[in-house]
Amino acid sequence: MKVLHLSKYYKPYSGGIEQVVADISEGCLSKGIDSSVLAVNHKTNSYEYDLNGVHVYGCKSNYHYASADVSISYIIKLRQIIESFDIIHIHLPNPLANLALFFSNYKNKKIIIHWHSDIVKQKKLKMLYMPLQQWLLKRADAIITTSPVYGEFSDDLRKHKNKIKIIPIGINPENYKVDTNIVKKIHEQYKGKKIIFSLGRLVYYKGFEYLVESAKFLPDDYIILIGGNGEEKQKLLELIQRYKLEDKVKLLGFIRHEELSSYFAASNVFCLPSIEKSEAFGVVQLEAFLFNIPVVSCDIKGSGVGWVNKNNVSGIVVQPKFPYELADALKKIISDRDKYADVKKYFTENFHVNVMVERTIKLYKEIINI
Repeated sequence: MKVLHLSKYYKPYSGGIEQVVADISEGCLSKGIDSSVLAVNHKTNSYEYDLNGVHVYGCKSNYHYASADVSISYIIKLRQIIESFDIIHIHLPNPLANLALFFSNYKNKKIIIHWHSDIVKQKKLKMLYMPLQQWLLKRADAIITTSPVYGEFSDDLRKHKNKIKIIPIGINPENYKVDTNIVKKIHEQYKGKKIIFSLGRLVYYKGFEYLVESAKFLPDDYIILIGGNGEEKQKLLELIQRYKLEDKVKLLGFIRHEELSSYFAASNVFCLPSIEKSEAFGVVQLEAFLFNIPVVSCDIKGSGVGWVNKNNVSGIVVQPKFPYELADALKKIISDRDKYADVKKYFTENFHVNVMVERTIKLYKEIINI
């Protein structure tokens, strides 16, 4: 069996979808399934390379529009190589991959769509792209969604529910290493404090302003540490100053991957305050689960975030945009930490990378009747 993943980018470029593509490709390869990836690279020329056994066709981008790349070589390369593969696994949203598949000689190929999220913000792009997307949804043999919630509430998928297969994202524990010296340093820096950790790009849909405001309702021995950079940083700093929360909320900026695991390990609870379905799944919750850290997140309509975080099992799910509810949930978890002693077990059974790979291989075998 030979599988070609159509991805927007690929490692060494770092991104959420790219990591999923890599984990599935490498995991399937270890099970004897030949996996390759077609992706746009960040170079001025197209080239091929092998990474951890996965063959990658890297295509140069001609130009960039509304978060989407246009690459003539991507379209040409797919047409040249498609005959060699049994399954085309296309990761969306990615208008370029969709267009390339439309112009390829795709007949007799099994097509799996991996629906990572709807196009939410780029409304003009979506209007142009919609006919092509509908063609692909009709043509697909199966559609993977990362949670049942997303498949249920997505307007784009409503007519194709019979094709949907639920395969949650999984992460690989081997990619996360704790440095006990860093953990010790964090505990010393915030000595005697209950640490609430949060992480993500500082953008509107992440809802960090509500987490900052929640500090008004927290005891003085609680501290919120927010990792990440982004366009909302100045707004958050002004909010912290306005409410005189300098001793309760710290913006840490970018945290290197080598240090990230240590921040999870040092925390008492993790908070994902996202407010819109642009946050389709919340992989960062899995990272907290891996370290047996319970999570407070929001019940976002049409998003899988609240489904991933099982209420009263792996954490607490609250309504978005309510700082007091966030604070109340954070206090409940910290005061009853023993209730969430099995968070890592919940992770291992549901969100380990091996679970994702096994479910994906099962789907591959189903659609080609092995």
